[in-house]
Amino acid sequence: MPPSKPSEPRVATFKDHEVITPPNRLAGAIGRAVEGDDPVARAEAALAGLAGEFPGWMHDECEQLDRARRVALAAGMAAPQCAMLFRAAHDIKGQAATFGFPLVCAVAESLCVLIEETRDPRRIPAALIDQHVDAVRAVIREHDRPLAPTVAEELTRRLREVSGEFLAREGKNAPVASPPIAPVK
Repeated sequence: MPPSKPSEPRVATFKDHEVITPPNRLAGAIGRAVEGDDPVARAEAALAGLAGEFPGWMHDECEQLDRARRVALAAGMAAPQCAMLFRAAHDIKGQAATFGFPLVCAVAESLCVLIEETRDPRRIPAALIDQHVDAVRAVIREHDRPLAPTVAEELTRRLREVSGEFLAREGKNAPVASPPIAPVK
């Protein structure tokens, strides 16, 4: 058994400096690998067990995005409210593929880029923000329909195009499109 770790930091003093080594309180939190155990398979199984919850969670995220939009627009896109809108869109961008809604990632990303790359978010037309949020909601709502991928791709392409035109008028040449985060099925 290895010697126990000290509970106090160790200090090594040298002529011109000191080195402080903090205690490693996380060492006991890591379990030992067991032969035949596949932690990735266990994680995937746990994720599969939660899959039935994903649509509800995405709808909750969508409602949060809609609330953030209303608050941000009512506040004239003031910094704190604009940051709340950005975070809501960014959360959807990051979670959508995991939750089985990969088509919505690009729409949410377009809204994030629009907010992030605009010199003054108060100048973003409310209609452009509404179009992004409404597109996110529509893609989530219609994700299992046969034409959903085609419609989502067209919505995303058009939103990125319009956002790019707005940013160009504002003097920004920001990329409004980036490679997809997750493959579209």
